[in-house]
Amino acid sequence: MKWDDFGLSKGELKLFKSLNTPSKIQNFINKIPINFEEDGKDSCYSPRMVLEKNRCHCIEGAILAALILRVNGYAPLLVDLTASSKDFDHVIAVFKKYGKWGAITKTNHYSLRYREPVYETIRELVMSYFHEYFNDKGKKTLRSYSNPVDLSMFDHENWMTTEEEIWQIPEYLTEVEHFKILNKSQIAGLRDADKIETKVSEIVEYTGKAKKNL
Repeated sequence: MKWDDFGLSKGELKLFKSLNTPSKIQNFINKIPINFEEDGKDSCYSPRMVLEKNRCHCIEGAILAALILRVNGYAPLLVDLTASSKDFDHVIAVFKKYGKWGAITKTNHYSLRYREPVYETIRELVMSYFHEYFNDKGKKTLRSYSNPVDLSMFDHENWMTTEEEIWQIPEYLTEVEHFKILNKSQIAGLRDADKIETKVSEIVEYTGKAKKNL
């Protein structure tokens, strides 16, 4: 693959190739400050825009991680996690190593973070987030997930380097088939997160005023 055909600069390629393991990519994504969207306007920055603005939220970080994974020989895959109406969805970049699935994520909280490649299936990986995926009322809210979506399908739209926002990606993620992980009886029987869990969930990596839970 000729990366200059996609408009990546020499500097971008050098940076991405230096991040040649999933753990290095996660460390890099963590160091990018959270995009709190403090101007009140929703955003979906391309990887180049994230680097230029030096900020990203969950889907922006996941898309950038998928690109860096791709430069290093992995498929650029995203999985969409959907929550109940009482919480916010989340997007993760997934990768397969040693025949197992792992994930890179961007979040400001302790729970929805990196996953080692130790999971047999995407569902197993997704379920590793279940117990810590709760809202500020302590209600467990994870409800469904998508299969991995390969971002190479958007190559013709220049998703890696465009200066325009790339809303086509989150819009597509909402449209693909999702798989429910709970039935109504299971939802009704869920135990709330306890005081220790909710206290830990208040720890954030970056401080600022977010209009949504990141």
